[in-house]
Parts: sequence; C-alpha cells; structure tokens
Amino acid sequence: MRYRWSVPILLGLAVYAAGAHAGDPAAGRKKAIQCQTCHGLDGLSKIPEAPNLAGQPEIYLRKALTDYKTGARRNEMMSVVAPSLSEADIDDLASYFGSIRIEVTPP
Repeated sequence: MRYRWSVPILLGLAVYAAGAHAGDPAAGRKKAIQCQTCHGLDGLSKIPEAPNLAGQPEIYLRKALTDYKTGARRNEMMSVVAPSLSEADIDDLASYFGSIRIEVTPP
C-alpha cells in the first residue's frame, strides 16, 4: 500500500519538525532563575534529587513540563512550580535548557 502525502500535510510535518513550539532561549534564561536552586542556571543539578536539564532535547523538556503542569507527571516540587507556567514559559524554558551544550568525556 502506498501513501500519498498532500502538500499541506508535508508542510505541517516540516513546521512541526522545525520547532513549531520554538521558544526564546534568552527569555528562557531569565525565567530559569526560578529553577536554579534545584537544576542550576547552567542546567546542572545542584541537589541529588534534581535531574540535569542542560542539553536535554527540547521536545522532552516541553513534554515533561507540560505533564507536571497538567498533573500527568508528579513530583513534590515540580507539582508546585509547573502549574503556574504558561505555554510560552514552557517553550522558552525548554529552548533555553535544550540549547545548553554539554561535553561528555569518557573516563
């Protein structure tokens, strides 16, 4: 069976793949100040319970924050912080932390 893709569908997929939810990393850095106690402004966790956010894929960060916001994912601290985030906040934070480049070196 062959699929025929229409131009609007292909354009829609291209826009989504290119970052339909593209946030502003500079705005995200400003908003990340509220995240720094646990995750660090550099995205490297400051406490053992918090994951590193630096370099995580934007799509993952967006999904995680959205899930915390809706209650689909729970964490004592994030369940308090995330509900107040707007979609733009989530996009900006995901863009900022996703844009941080990390270097991994083998031991």
